[in-house]
Parts: sequence; C-alpha cells; structure tokens
Amino acid sequence: MGSDLGVADEKLLAVDDHVSSALFDAREKVALAYADAITLSDSDVDEELFALVREHFDENALIELTAVISWENASSKFNRALRVESQGLWKRAADSG
Repeated sequence: MGSDLGVADEKLLAVDDHVSSALFDAREKVALAYADAITLSDSDVDEELFALVREHFDENALIELTAVISWENASSKFNRALRVESQGLWKRAADSG
C-alpha cells in the first residue's frame, strides 16, 4: 500500500528504526510511536504521547489514525490465530537492493 502511495522502499524498510531515522519527519515519528504504544502489550499511550499526537493530528485525523492502527492489530491477531499466511502484497522494488 505504501509503495502504491509513493512511499519509497527505503522508508518502508526503515520503519523499525523510525525513532533514529532521518527519513521520518516529526509527525510521522509521533504516529509511529502512537502505533507502537497501541500495539505493544507492554506499552500504553501515556498522557505525554497523547498530547504529542494531538499536536500533530486534529480530532478527525486522530480518530482515523487510531481506527487504522486498531484494525491492523485486530487483522494481524486474527490472521495469526488462524494461520493465515502473508499474501505477499509488498515486494521490494528490483532497484532498491
């Protein structure tokens, strides 16, 4: 999906290192930290993070962002429980190594 929207493979491959990566702007880093906090069971969206999210996203965008993160988490858990294999929807572009 990200590739279809013009997100470079380099950026997609750097998501795991988003905290220290220069490829992501402040808004993207906040969104990814929010996604981590929602997703990781040993984490939570604390007041400080929620305040940062609200600085970068209006009410509608915050609701949409939360819904997408939650949907992807539910979908992932559902697929994992039922042993649904990856559909291989993303493949690294031939020229990106």
